[in-house]
Amino acid sequence: MAKQTRQIFRRIQNVRHVHQITKAMYAIAAAQVVQRKRALEAARPHQEESLTSLGRIWAAARAAGQRHPWFEPGAGQATALLVINTDRGLCGRYVGDINRAAEARASELDEALLLLGGEKAQGHLRAPRWRIAHTYARAYERPDAGIAKQMCDDILELFPERVRAVEILYMRFEGELVQRVTLEQLLPIEPESRPPRQLLTEPDLPALLERQSRIHLLGMILHALLSAKASEQAIRRQAMKSATDNAEELLEDLTLRYNKARQHGITRELADIVGGSEALREGR
Repeated sequence: MAKQTRQIFRRIQNVRHVHQITKAMYAIAAAQVVQRKRALEAARPHQEESLTSLGRIWAAARAAGQRHPWFEPGAGQATALLVINTDRGLCGRYVGDINRAAEARASELDEALLLLGGEKAQGHLRAPRWRIAHTYARAYERPDAGIAKQMCDDILELFPERVRAVEILYMRFEGELVQRVTLEQLLPIEPESRPPRQLLTEPDLPALLERQSRIHLLGMILHALLSAKASEQAIRRQAMKSATDNAEELLEDLTLRYNKARQHGITRELADIVGGSEALREGR
């Protein structure tokens, strides 16, 4: 019985240690969600205005009979898929949902060329069956325009010569309790249809169209990175809250078992003492 009591006590100590860790990680994730949500909300107006401006410029360019390769399917046979995952675990369903969706989408395509963001994506999709063009590990713990520009430059090296289209797969942040795996097309660009307007531009219209298209692509990638990071922290917060609650329930159960085991041991010791006393009394 003493051995069983010691085992329960050791389990209680281990669970308390885990409880402290998950509680701390929950607090950190909760603070990170607030920061990531603010960054995402700050970037959203720029992305919306960028799309509106691009639609106006593209409408004017089409009316002038101009074309641009970023607005038409590329010459290659493959489709490039940019996967935005994480470098770290302990974030619940996040890693698995993204990897399963990436594998499913890559399997649907006739030919896929992968750009993998995060060590969790690289570890899951490193099989020889997948063609990998670029990887980004430990690159966007705090997403900024620098890593978004690197991804954008790598994509534009592939399109339109080597791939026919470019897609991005990420976890979209729709709220602190709602995050969805999202697949969006980056290239060819499909701006909103708008009636053509006469524009006076500086520089000339083709140069302005390419510049605004690059800004739009950069904004889409940065927005996806910010949304993915906000989703990751929100899901991690949910996972750590569940882990903390489970640890508290387990502590209550183990404490009850420990007290019962101690009471049982004490009762047995008292019975032994009483029995010994009776034996000594009878032996006199």
